[in-house]
Amino acid sequence: MQQTSLFDPLPPSPGALPNGLVYEPRFISAEAEQALLALLQRLPFEAALYKGYTARRRVVSYGGSFDYDTNRLRPSRVLIPELLPLREQVARWAGLDAQALVQVLVSEYAPGTPLGWHRDVPDFEQLFGVSLGSTAQLRFRPYPPVNPRREDVLKLDVAPRSIYAMRGPARWAWQHSVAPVDAMRWSITLRTARRPA
Repeated sequence: MQQTSLFDPLPPSPGALPNGLVYEPRFISAEAEQALLALLQRLPFEAALYKGYTARRRVVSYGGSFDYDTNRLRPSRVLIPELLPLREQVARWAGLDAQALVQVLVSEYAPGTPLGWHRDVPDFEQLFGVSLGSTAQLRFRPYPPVNPRREDVLKLDVAPRSIYAMRGPARWAWQHSVAPVDAMRWSITLRTARRPA
């Protein structure tokens, strides 16, 4: 158990988050974050494309890349060795075998970049997000959004070096979005394959 410093934001109470969403503010060390940020500078980021729309977010996919024009998962790069230790650490935290984390998406958010309301693609079941660089605000609203109201939106500030898990209702009964970021931010999202019905 890590101790909270006087200046660290307190994690939200469990009742303030959707059921199935778990958040831990200090998942990796400052040294590990710096090593990952140095690695990310060398990755071949590309603009994210959504049905003919070019998003401001840039991404690199490993283990599968979703084609939004055809709504199909396409093959992509094999996970690079430099990200295997992080995958192992996330798997231990999640109580999973590392091999169960079959897809990794690295996203880069320049200042002002948002991510609109969505649920992750249906090919994946559980997802785990590690944040780097700067704080971002994740927003959650019930899905489907019938007569959406501002007061139905739950907010979570995800700090650099933190991790969150979305499972069960948080994964399927809620949508999420990312408010425009104030400074450079990266996220590394790891996903498990969806179980057969």
